[in-house]
Amino acid sequence: MTLGVRPNFCDYDANEKALIRNSEKVYYPTGLYADLLDAMGKKIFPSVHNYLFSQDKIKQTALFTLLDISHPQTRVFYGKRQKVKILNYFSYPFIAKQARGSAMGRDVFLIRTKKDLDEYLHAYTPAYIQTYLPIKRDIRVVVIGRKVVHAYWRVATEGEFRTNVAMGGTVRLDPVPRPVLDLALHIACACGWNDVGLDICEHEGQYYVLEGNMKYGKEGFRVAGMDFYEIMEDMIEKGEI
Repeated sequence: MTLGVRPNFCDYDANEKALIRNSEKVYYPTGLYADLLDAMGKKIFPSVHNYLFSQDKIKQTALFTLLDISHPQTRVFYGKRQKVKILNYFSYPFIAKQARGSAMGRDVFLIRTKKDLDEYLHAYTPAYIQTYLPIKRDIRVVVIGRKVVHAYWRVATEGEFRTNVAMGGTVRLDPVPRPVLDLALHIACACGWNDVGLDICEHEGQYYVLEGNMKYGKEGFRVAGMDFYEIMEDMIEKGEI
């Protein structure tokens, strides 16, 4: 049963309020209600942690560091005094991103010169700066519940440093190494994320998680001939989520 999301809880009628209050579990409560339902002890899917960390690179980086999860060197710089120190920590080229709210590879920049940096700093604050790993492909691993449901390679187009499908990246279904799948499942469970697309890359023999995507694309499922919605319905029916 789908009730839809209403910005004011009082807009639900008495019957709908009762359904929400008395339900065993609420699916997809959105960021508006996830923490409220969690606070009252209600089971929800995805977890409240999915919503708390969605499209927030600053929080994700802090969590990866806290959990000692391998992640490219990253620092956040607030205000003019901190920003002038960026080059004390990073050498060109490096990556700069919008810290919150971006997705699909948008607002991600390869900073090669002072001009690039000045233009980025003029448009974005705080500054989210990350070591550049010169990779041509990475791996998207989708974890739902406590299982890996899909994993595939994303290959960047010629001359593009981003592997995102939205940026022209190509989905490849070559086998994904078991250590990557195990790492992704470990990360998802450690972070409390039960519906996430994790981006993982290999550089100089080490695996790094780049970020967790709670609003991940479905192109990788389509290319593999997998029906994402059938998978979700089956997992719900089996009580796996």
